[in-house]
Amino acid sequence: MALKSYKGRGIVLHTLKYGDSSMVVYLLTDVGGRRSYMVQGVRSRSGRGSKQALFQPMFPVEFEGLESSRQQMHRFKEIRTGFTLQSLPFDVRKSTMALFMAEVLYRLVRESDPNEALFEFVWHSVEALDAMNEGVANFHLWFLANLSRLLGFCPGNEYTAGAWFDIREGLYTPTRPPHNSYMNQECAMILRDMMQCDVRYLAEIGLNRTQRVDFLNAMLVYFGYHLDAISAVQSVRILQEVF
Repeated sequence: MALKSYKGRGIVLHTLKYGDSSMVVYLLTDVGGRRSYMVQGVRSRSGRGSKQALFQPMFPVEFEGLESSRQQMHRFKEIRTGFTLQSLPFDVRKSTMALFMAEVLYRLVRESDPNEALFEFVWHSVEALDAMNEGVANFHLWFLANLSRLLGFCPGNEYTAGAWFDIREGLYTPTRPPHNSYMNQECAMILRDMMQCDVRYLAEIGLNRTQRVDFLNAMLVYFGYHLDAISAVQSVRILQEVF
């Protein structure tokens, strides 16, 4: 059976236990969008050490993959960490956020075609979150707002002071829309701020817990209008407890 090898980078989105010692790993990759990989012997006590530690939500990896024309799932010939995470695995706020980001991407990104802009945004988002000292509580809001741009449904016009945001039309509007699919004036302004803010200055957007929860809920409605899969995201509840 001929196996074709290729090199790539990936971000871990999800894992599923398979049998006693194997797992299926879902990655967002630079070479082929979302892909699934069969990893055998991942929990065996003997062998070359546990690779399980590599496959945590949003962990970056570099790998050499093997593709078979007969098998749906790819395999790894080699895999290692993409860059060393300094704080994300050890900071409960960051790891909770990573869990949410991974679940959102796992549910929303289905295509198996390379999307360089999306991959680079996600890869650099992990770097940014890992490096952050301040503004962590706003990071998931910034991530969702800017992810909408890469998924093709960001606001279609410029924000003006006091505007509402019409979710159906994807436009800021000076008056409240005549239906229920909208963001109020406060959330519309936060959306503008998140899309304009450099991730390094997120701490300068001063939001309290209520504002964060309200804006996250508004963003989930916004995503849900365009993409049904967002409604099933389980980690939202945990996120709201932490932030």
